[in-house]
Amino acid sequence: MFADIVKISVKAGNGGNGAVSFHREKYVATGGPDGGDGGKGGDVVFIADDNLSTLIDFRYKRKYAAEDGKKGEQKKCTGKSAPDTLIKVPRGTLVRVHETGRLIADISGSGPVIIAHGGKGGKGNMNFATSRRQTPRFAKPGFPGEKYELTLELKLLADVGLVGFPNVGKSSLISAVSAAKPEIANYHFTTLTPVLGVIRVDEKSFVMADIPGLIEGASGGAGLGHNFLRHVERCRLIIHVVDVSGIEGRDPKDDFAKINRELAQFSEEIANLPQIVAANKSDIATNKQIEDFRTFIGEKHPFFIISAATKKGTQDLINHVAAKLDDLPPVKLYEAEPVSLEELDRQKSEKRVFAINKPEDDFYEIKAEWLAPILSMVNMDDYESLQYFQRVLRSSGIIDALEAAGIQEGDTVSVFDFEFEFIN
Repeated sequence: MFADIVKISVKAGNGGNGAVSFHREKYVATGGPDGGDGGKGGDVVFIADDNLSTLIDFRYKRKYAAEDGKKGEQKKCTGKSAPDTLIKVPRGTLVRVHETGRLIADISGSGPVIIAHGGKGGKGNMNFATSRRQTPRFAKPGFPGEKYELTLELKLLADVGLVGFPNVGKSSLISAVSAAKPEIANYHFTTLTPVLGVIRVDEKSFVMADIPGLIEGASGGAGLGHNFLRHVERCRLIIHVVDVSGIEGRDPKDDFAKINRELAQFSEEIANLPQIVAANKSDIATNKQIEDFRTFIGEKHPFFIISAATKKGTQDLINHVAAKLDDLPPVKLYEAEPVSLEELDRQKSEKRVFAINKPEDDFYEIKAEWLAPILSMVNMDDYESLQYFQRVLRSSGIIDALEAAGIQEGDTVSVFDFEFEFIN
């Protein structure tokens, strides 16, 4: 079974809590605080696996979670960091935030990609000793790991895409020019999944994708082709296969126009890709049919007369494709889309729940998971960025809550790993 869009949830590990501990040693009266920091939570990491060609496995397992970091220990020992959770996906998988559609990563390279970062470990009490606070009896909890509801979308990495109506001979063509062995039969929708084939020309090679047959209305959801049009988006070149014989009672000129219309309606970018026309089934077509269709195409696109069944003209077609690819840009890769401060500020569904802790008289700690991504975007050396952070604290009610808790000017406020002095 082929699946190219799935929804999953991932959760990175939380950081381990910091430890509260005091040095105990014979003949040492006041050893001081020695509680260590917590370990880092595990990341959720995606990596491309060329042995996979579908997302079907994610239909059966939808939740992935990394382990939490271990808590800190005495004698200033840091807790053990948790291992990463590695998830293998087909090369060409796009990872998006399900709610917003924002692209996080394009898993097309060879290296691992961190999708959800594990939380940092909390600081042990050894970090909070000062001249005023010599025996801190508190530590920080670990940072929460990132969690996402994700949409995984597979867009095959292919240099060339074969498009055309069902039963025009696309499967026969890819079978004739590569080692791919798709099902070939004399009925519509023989190919139900995209098929990839590697074609070698001299010392060069490229990947060709047989896209399941399109029909009129495919861009709007008709037939099977609408499920697979996305796989054409990465292609550098299109081979438009047409049954020039009209053996099924269709007009090849009408077929050509309809398929191009569907491509344009689905994506203007696809419609503007370089296109080569392959007039297939020429072995059963008349000379008049071939010349009539050649005249129709004219100089708009390179035109090749082929017969995939007998391999007539296929080598000339492939040689032309290989030469053409030398002049075209590489397969399209997608850039991750960053989250802006304005976008975070506009998220109406965000639940701004927080708590204020006061472990020491002059020390206040803000606990609010929703602040973690906002804080990560704030540049502490930039005045406007700090003003934005101050507005968030004010609009969420945190400043009012601190004042209600009795905070005084000069007291320390801690938010995750950021500390600042309160100024009224």
